[in-house]
Amino acid sequence: MERPGLNRRQLITGLGGLAVAGSLGFAALGSGADALASSAASRVRYWNLFSGGDGYNMIAMLDAFRKANPDIDVKDSTLAWGNPYYTKLAMAAAGSRAPDLGVSHLGRVAGFAPGRLLDPWDMDLLARYGIREQDFNPVLWNRATIDGRLYALPLDIHVQLNFYRKDVLKKAGLLGDDGLIVPVTSTQEWFDTLKAARKATAKGLQTVGIHANDQNFAWWFFVAFYTQLGGSYFNDAMTEVTFDEDRATQVLEFLRQHVTDGYAVAGAADAEQFMNGSPFVWEGNWSVPVYSGAKIEYGATPLPPVFGKQATHAESHSFVLPHQADRGGASNDGAHRLAAYIVKNALAWAAGGHIPAYTPTLSTAAYRKLTPQNEYVSAMDHQATEPKAWFSGSTGTLAARIGPVVAASSLGSAEPAAAAHRMKNVLETLLAMKNPMDGTTAAQTQRGAA
Repeated sequence: MERPGLNRRQLITGLGGLAVAGSLGFAALGSGADALASSAASRVRYWNLFSGGDGYNMIAMLDAFRKANPDIDVKDSTLAWGNPYYTKLAMAAAGSRAPDLGVSHLGRVAGFAPGRLLDPWDMDLLARYGIREQDFNPVLWNRATIDGRLYALPLDIHVQLNFYRKDVLKKAGLLGDDGLIVPVTSTQEWFDTLKAARKATAKGLQTVGIHANDQNFAWWFFVAFYTQLGGSYFNDAMTEVTFDEDRATQVLEFLRQHVTDGYAVAGAADAEQFMNGSPFVWEGNWSVPVYSGAKIEYGATPLPPVFGKQATHAESHSFVLPHQADRGGASNDGAHRLAAYIVKNALAWAAGGHIPAYTPTLSTAAYRKLTPQNEYVSAMDHQATEPKAWFSGSTGTLAARIGPVVAASSLGSAEPAAAAHRMKNVLETLLAMKNPMDGTTAAQTQRGAA
């Protein structure tokens, strides 16, 4: 199916809910002007959303690339994480002012009007710089492929983890001879584990932090456990909602029990409590540098398979090519070379907690020595992801609409069964809505890809 055209004015109108288009402007494009003034043989303008520890790691990787490739002048700009970043990137692509290379969460790619706001990767160029499909997890590669073309080059997966304090669990008798947490395989075993851990926990600390009142975490945890139950959201043609309210209710009741039984305290500073001695916290792997820096004895596993099947929520950072009407030449070649270099040399990125998407890295001796990364690397093989639709992805419409419903159930302001029914209604509404990026519904986009 032919997608309708899209100009900058239509894009701003479609993104009206963000209410930031007028004030954002193109401040980050200053680096583009610098690039044009540079005397380097090749110039690459690169936008990313990495701050904090991720930002430091990315800077180190960029510096290594510059040293290895002095003929390429990389002008990098770090923008605010979340919707402000995606709005700027979309406006730049629609307004013919796009950078040569950008970063996107993989879940956002399907909604970013591939072919309109994103250009496909040149597979011959990628091959020239050592990128092969067989070196990537097939789930990641499939999510990055739209209409048979690669629109995202995966850098990593980042997953939700069950962090645990080894000192507390040792007192509770919950560590095995290998010094790792005793495996949990059912909801009963998990709550028995929490009960035992609570007895060994200092007063004033919760047993487990689950970010009960955070809409993003609430949604991510739901996705993990709903996937463990084999739940689905839509049929393959994206024409029908297949959301299972009974399975959803089961997950919501499980999440809610953490609060009603007093193991999790809504509004608690979960990360801080963990560093102060709380036995467990569910967090993204990006917290590894924080906890390692605190010099506490801890481990981290994928979220417990309490419903009998391994699955933990996963997203992925990926490189994308924002649309340029005249894409090609030295800058485009440089963008491919830069992305390939970072993907293939991601050990520094792995030190920040992320699982490298480039699978040869996982078998290196250096990666196998990383702890606790080597304890949860198996999450690569059982990713629980959001449906491949325009409204999915990190900070996307789906999380914004459904996350608060999950949180309301966990906090007791909505009954789990009623919340599950509300979630299905939201999915039905989103399925019928048009993507503000290209004006098609999820079903129309799916038919166009067939």
